[in-house]
Amino acid sequence: MILNSRARGCSLFLSSLSALILMCFISAPGFAQSDSTPKADAFIGYQYQQADGDNVPSPGSTPDSPGSYAYPEMPKGIGGALTFNFTPRWGLETDFGYSRNTPQAASEWTASAGPRFMIRTDSFNFFLHAMPGFNRVSYDSGTVTSNGLGAILGGGMDIPFSKMFSWRLFQADYVWARHNFADLAGPQFPSLRRPTFEGARLRTGIVINFAAAEAVAPTAACSLQPAEVMVGEPITATVTPSNFNPKHTVTYAWSGNGGQVTGKDTTATIDTTNAAPGSYTVSVHVTDPRAKNNNVASCSANYTVKPLPPKNPPTMSLSANPTSVTPGGTVTLTANCTSPDGVPISVANWTATGGSVSGSGNSATLSTAGAAPGTVTITATCTDSRGLNGQGSVQVMVENPPPPARSPEIEVLEARLALHSIYYPTAKPSSDRPGAGLVPSQQRTLQALSTDFKTYLQSQPDAHLVLEGHADIRGTDAFNQLLTERRVNSVKAYLVAQGIPEANIETIAYGKQRNLSTDEVRASIEGDTNLTTEERRRALARIVVIKLASNRRVDVTLKSAGQTEKSVRQFPFNAADAMSLIGGREGEMKKPVKRAPSKKPAPKKQ
Repeated sequence: MILNSRARGCSLFLSSLSALILMCFISAPGFAQSDSTPKADAFIGYQYQQADGDNVPSPGSTPDSPGSYAYPEMPKGIGGALTFNFTPRWGLETDFGYSRNTPQAASEWTASAGPRFMIRTDSFNFFLHAMPGFNRVSYDSGTVTSNGLGAILGGGMDIPFSKMFSWRLFQADYVWARHNFADLAGPQFPSLRRPTFEGARLRTGIVINFAAAEAVAPTAACSLQPAEVMVGEPITATVTPSNFNPKHTVTYAWSGNGGQVTGKDTTATIDTTNAAPGSYTVSVHVTDPRAKNNNVASCSANYTVKPLPPKNPPTMSLSANPTSVTPGGTVTLTANCTSPDGVPISVANWTATGGSVSGSGNSATLSTAGAAPGTVTITATCTDSRGLNGQGSVQVMVENPPPPARSPEIEVLEARLALHSIYYPTAKPSSDRPGAGLVPSQQRTLQALSTDFKTYLQSQPDAHLVLEGHADIRGTDAFNQLLTERRVNSVKAYLVAQGIPEANIETIAYGKQRNLSTDEVRASIEGDTNLTTEERRRALARIVVIKLASNRRVDVTLKSAGQTEKSVRQFPFNAADAMSLIGGREGEMKKPVKRAPSKKPAPKKQ
């Protein structure tokens, strides 16, 4: 054997070994693990041996002057191996090999044993092994032989055809051996005396598997929780798969004949909302899509859907005693609740829209303290043991409190206070004399009104006098507005001077916005009992004048306890200064004046 052949062999071996390692540790995880492992397997096939040994002694050499012989390659050979598998990956392998070079009458035998590591997939099996052992070389037609120690390191790939047979696509090994030719070369020739053999060995052939363990069939177990429900109640189904390849992703197909089955992986939910009462079955098929056989398992479980019991909500009514009270009164409330299905019930959640309600169970009490007059609605809720509710309500009337007792004197005062309007002469008061313009009769009216109102305030301190000023239609809007403001302020100042608190007086100036009509004035004249028939005739004859005078006024209105008493707004014909508009009272009209007799002239003195 020669040096360049050694380099060539090492290069071939390293390339093959690198490819093998790459396939084993990079490609193998992408494949599925085989689901059966043979107890033992045997290989037999062709091998090519490149066992390089450099400078071996020539046949017939003497130790003192050995010749050099190039050990040849072994292109033909046969190999075999027997492996006992302890686990799917590890086994103990024994290896035998024989190669020869017929033209050069050389041969090499190997016998080795050691561990083997194998990755099994559905399509390929990859292995690595390392085996020390025996190495025997022979050349020159057997005249020179040597036994030495050796080792084999390498691996390969098998393609399974069936459980019994596989094809070893390739096997690439590094072969090393050390020999001693002491009888042909002396110590001064160490390279010839103890040469090293190393090179590559390639194999291909058939692998026979023995007593392969049968793969355990996958199974699936189904369970339900619960297995008996009422219509509408959910069920959870669970499957527990076994004996599937843990490295594979399996699929789950759920189905059922009652309710809607919604499955995801190992769990499914059964919706029994629309299921009729009865017995049903849920099933699941578990499949390993990457396994070629023994890849399906199924299971089923039975469940029962029972009809729903009747579910009628409770009925409830409330009663109140009494049904009407004055503010601050109390009412006794009673609840009557029953369940049509005869299940336990309880009453709670008493509420009221006014006042306060207290109590529990079937009775409560309503306090109307602080409640405004009107209707108060009381409600309560009845709940049965299944959570169904019924509600009842009742109404109680909170009446207005009775008005306080009124003395006859107060009523008389109110009647007198409601009859006053104060009248002014034309264009009075003027802007230069805003405090003037009240004629004597109207001053007397205000004096009487002040006396009555001060007495009235003693029992009704919140009462007010409202002064509303008016003007006739003559004059501009602006003039009349200012005129009526002076009129109400004049009346207010007079009343304050009479001792009426200013805070109890309100003023409004309307200008000529709210003049009395001719019909209203006529009705006032015709209804005035203070006028005689003749006076009424004369007033009606001068109704235009009376209408103007009737609108030069300040109405005095009494406002007390939320009520307003309007002024009568009747022109005061009973006042002497007012009757001048129609010529005075009937009995005071001017009579014809008698002329005094003329005096005779005195006789002339003579």
